[in-house]
Amino acid sequence: MAATHTNVFYTAPVRKAGFITTFIAAVKDWNDARQTRMQLNKLSDRELADIGLCRGDIDTVVEKTYR
Repeated sequence: MAATHTNVFYTAPVRKAGFITTFIAAVKDWNDARQTRMQLNKLSDRELADIGLCRGDIDTVVEKTYR
């Protein structure tokens, strides 16, 4: 009777692919946060108030959204 091995060992290429995927996702999140911050900073104080924000809230909103 043949034995079946069910253990999975991750090889270096698989770990490297996971690192690359994680890195790309982090870069995308950073870029999205940067663009959001830039667009919110372009709004006037009145426009920010219309959406329930003040200028001091921008960094907090961006950090909570992209964490």
